[in-house]
Amino acid sequence: MNDVYATTDELLKSNVDFKKKPDEGNMKGIAFAYDTDGYWCELVKRAEGHKLTSKANFSQTMLRIKDPAKSVPFYESLGMTVLTEKHFPQWEFSLYFMGCLGEDEEFPGPDVSDEEKSAFVNSRHRPVLELTHNHGTEDDAEFSHNNGNEEGKQGFGHIGFLVDDVDEACKALEVFGHGFKKTPQDGNMKGLAFAKDPDGYWCEIIKRGGYDVEATPYYFE
Repeated sequence: MNDVYATTDELLKSNVDFKKKPDEGNMKGIAFAYDTDGYWCELVKRAEGHKLTSKANFSQTMLRIKDPAKSVPFYESLGMTVLTEKHFPQWEFSLYFMGCLGEDEEFPGPDVSDEEKSAFVNSRHRPVLELTHNHGTEDDAEFSHNNGNEEGKQGFGHIGFLVDDVDEACKALEVFGHGFKKTPQDGNMKGLAFAKDPDGYWCEIIKRGGYDVEATPYYFE
């Protein structure tokens, strides 16, 4: 968005609660508002020179991960690129921003400054996947994140990827060994899948262009 402070003021007037206001905490100028279900919505200022006309745009989804050495290659296999990464040793966490690049985008590449990479991420209209890694979790065999679909802890559901060939995409994911909640042949709706990422989050694999709804009704069990 163009003005985090003004948007925060508008939301406060509408009785929206905040996890973090722009001037609170170590990172100034960003805010986290609670939605009606208690999910956090991060408010971030757009880069200067953006060409977006909307007041705000959906920019990213954040997932907490145990080990970036496993998660980053998994999402790269689904066509994503690490656009930028940020490391905060003083607070013991790192961020990996991944996105699917369009043919019309000029990705600045890995050798430019962090400021240029961040400007690229903050000015694009396509969504980004933000992977948050708390240092040390990769070395703890007993550690795991809730995936949002565990019995009694349902909340977050899944993210989705459009692919040209669902079966081929699933074969490429099989080599990672994290399994599937649903293969393309399972269930009532054939031809789509739910793969599990290294942390057990569900990734829906959908054919680009959609399905014949009448021929393949959508049932959720």
